[in-house]
Amino acid sequence: MKNKKLIGFLAVLVVFIIVSFIKDNHVQKKRITENEIPTIGVLQFVSHPALDDIYKGLVDELEKQGFKDGKTAKIVFQNGQADQSKLTSMSQHLLNEKSDVLVGIATPAAQALANQTTEVPIVLGAISDPKSAGLVRDNQKPGGNITGVSDQSPVKAQLDLVKEILPGKKKMGILYSSAEDNSAYQVEKITKEAKKIQFEVKSYAVPSTNEIAQMMQVMAKEVDFVYLPTDNTMANAMQTIVDIANTNKLPIIPSVDSMVEQGGLATVGINQYDLGTQTGKMVASILKKESEPKDTPIYIFETGDTIINQKQADFLGINIPKSILEKATIKGVSKK
Repeated sequence: MKNKKLIGFLAVLVVFIIVSFIKDNHVQKKRITENEIPTIGVLQFVSHPALDDIYKGLVDELEKQGFKDGKTAKIVFQNGQADQSKLTSMSQHLLNEKSDVLVGIATPAAQALANQTTEVPIVLGAISDPKSAGLVRDNQKPGGNITGVSDQSPVKAQLDLVKEILPGKKKMGILYSSAEDNSAYQVEKITKEAKKIQFEVKSYAVPSTNEIAQMMQVMAKEVDFVYLPTDNTMANAMQTIVDIANTNKLPIIPSVDSMVEQGGLATVGINQYDLGTQTGKMVASILKKESEPKDTPIYIFETGDTIINQKQADFLGINIPKSILEKATIKGVSKK
């Protein structure tokens, strides 16, 4: 009888040990799987259509590359909403999340991330000249933990387009934010190119969106058209700029495709979604251990798409040559 009780006890004990082992093994496997999912921390400076398209392109490309948010990767997204004071704490939050790769969308966000770590890989999305922004030592040989994608627009092609669709217009006004390092670099570059082809260039800097309306009123009396560089402050205030420009029948040539759709006249620009997908490819390559930031040159697009806002052209009474329309992407349709 005693032996039977002992055997029964031992049988129960064995079953208990086996069940515990299976349960612990399952928990351990689950923990390992969770730990193996890479974390991608994304810091975006502000929401506007151009930067939002970059983020969408980034997420879509990561999924194509096998890093689907919530399943095979964890994407932690932070948006500073143009408040510089939040960027530092958001960068620290992304590091606390144990991000395997960080992504900075727009220069202020990228600079905030770079100030927090020299070890975690950082991929730049939409920075015109990472070297002049102090993010890399050299655009071809970054040398540190940062690489990424430039949003440098094809300036010469843009100015050639202006000559074709606005013949006789020589006075070019560049409106930009004096608070963005990225913009000052572009203004210098655009001014040099514009002067080569005999444009009269005058730049108009504003410290914040609060001064844009007043500055546009000044520009309306002094220039033939407004050029907008890749500038977050301008993108964020695009509706204000368009309203005042339309009141004064002043054409706007933005450098970004999405800003044409918002009321610009035309551009030769980089598709912002494509910019995001290229950023995603670089992030995926780093996660797969195929590349390292220090050896990866900054990616620069060599060509852009011609974008025309036909509705805006009709409103301004501008006849776009058929040769341009045939190769362009048309945004906006007039109700005739």
